[in-house]
Amino acid sequence: MPGGRLTQHERRQIALGLADDLPYAEIARRLERPTSTVTREVMRNGGPVAYRADLAHHATEHRARRRRAAAPSSAGTQAGPQPHGRDSEAVAAYEERLTTVLMASGLNRMAARVITCLSTTDTGSLTAAELAGRLQVSPASISKAIAFLESQSLVRRERDERRRDRYIVDGELYYQSVIASARANDRVVEAAREGVAVLGPGTPAAVRLENIARFLDHISESIVHAADQARDVLHARPEASTGE
Repeated sequence: MPGGRLTQHERRQIALGLADDLPYAEIARRLERPTSTVTREVMRNGGPVAYRADLAHHATEHRARRRRAAAPSSAGTQAGPQPHGRDSEAVAAYEERLTTVLMASGLNRMAARVITCLSTTDTGSLTAAELAGRLQVSPASISKAIAFLESQSLVRRERDERRRDRYIVDGELYYQSVIASARANDRVVEAAREGVAVLGPGTPAAVRLENIARFLDHISESIVHAADQARDVLHARPEASTGE
């Protein structure tokens, strides 16, 4: 079985396999590579839709050069063995996939990487220095990402016993984010109804705006009601399987 880094030829074979809608396991079998290697390669370079072999190869070479250049100053910051017997390659591939999904939802890459890092840490809590070390980026990059995520209610900060800021992601934050998103519609509703008065009630434009306002009002209230009803789910522990 081949080892080491993927070659440019192998990346082109991956691109061809994706174009033919082959599953990762089949592409890996043809390359005689682990499935996790192919999965990680695709997710790290745009996902199955945006993957381009030549771009992926150049990006990998660029990352390798950056790692070599940063090696003296970053010693000791690399992640150690995974807890709970987790497969390191599978975890890395999953982190790339989650980051890609979060980016598709509207987050920039650094914010998505921070959320992924916090979400896949058992404590759900890291300091800025720990985030910078795990992601191998500058503290300034972490600070900028955290500022954005806090503004979106996607992370919160707490002071630990050593008076360090710790950044936390948990279920309650998802509840607060959903509520904030729903309430953001209220401003659109208000603006639409202002337009009704300006354009004249009963005119085609005013009717359109009033219908938009009514629709968003209904959706917002439905979201808030559903979030309140389901809130406890975020704090529940899944029941252990009975094995039946």
